Amino acid sequence: MAMTTPDTAARMALTVGPVLYHWSRNTLMQFYADMADSPADTIVLGEAVCARRRELRIDDWLALGRELVAAGKEVVLVAQTLIETEADLRLIERQAEQPWFAVEANDASALQLLAGKVRLVLGPHLNIHSRAALLEHADLGATRWVAPVELSLDTLALVNPPLDPVRTPEGTPIVTEAWAFGRLPLAFSARCFTARHHHLPRDDCNFRCLADPDGLLLSSTEGQPFLVLNGTQTQSAGVHNLLNADSALRAAGVTRLRLSPCAQGFGQVLDDFNAVINAGAPALARDAAWCALGVPGPFINGYAHRQPGMSWSDT
Repeated sequence: MAMTTPDTAARMALTVGPVLYHWSRNTLMQFYADMADSPADTIVLGEAVCARRRELRIDDWLALGRELVAAGKEVVLVAQTLIETEADLRLIERQAEQPWFAVEANDASALQLLAGKVRLVLGPHLNIHSRAALLEHADLGATRWVAPVELSLDTLALVNPPLDPVRTPEGTPIVTEAWAFGRLPLAFSARCFTARHHHLPRDDCNFRCLADPDGLLLSSTEGQPFLVLNGTQTQSAGVHNLLNADSALRAAGVTRLRLSPCAQGFGQVLDDFNAVINAGAPALARDAAWCALGVPGPFINGYAHRQPGMSWSDT
């Protein structure tokens, strides 16, 4: 099979990841109305973190997805990451039955329900850390891989080399998508950390996470930002930011960037990534201006460069 040559001038597709926080229905609807007029190529819809968050139901997500497709966007549904109940499984079965959108799997049980039924995206929470693992998942028919956030960019090039990409049985090359902006998802748990923080049981949490549109920040005893609690999910306090990594991303064979939504200033973040990555605008000082818009920080990029995840490198 002939090898392909990466096109360094090609457009880097921009994916808006699922909203990981608990936002109100009105806030969600306004956010996606804004995204319909944005430079985003793909929008991932659905609840990935907590089954108790039901501001939008499956039929609402499907209707919203069709509206976004009409606006020229590709839509992907996200399957819940932590599968715990029969109701969680039934929701994934509904996603597998719908004929319109690809579905992103983030759990092995979701893979079993989705493979062979819908177009399949491999989410960042699947443990795919080697070429052999990616080959195994390609056999399920997946054509897109969202790399785990802890992998360095040079490792991505080893798992899915740009000159010799992993292919499906039909010969379709797997596309690599890298997490380029947003707090890093570190862990999921059956326990709700936000409810525990407020001394509430998970099943009677009063949806306290609605008060934390960017999660609940925890600091160390020295007062340094440490972790963010987001219901059953633990995130990094720092915001992963690869705005200045265009060359390294392309060298790694990345052709899509995932930007994870935040409550304030996200539209400007998306515009700036498009300007820098796809139009050659300078990256200098753009991320500094985000802070004035309410984008959380500090910015980090250590994992991308084989450094501690909480660190920052200008290279």
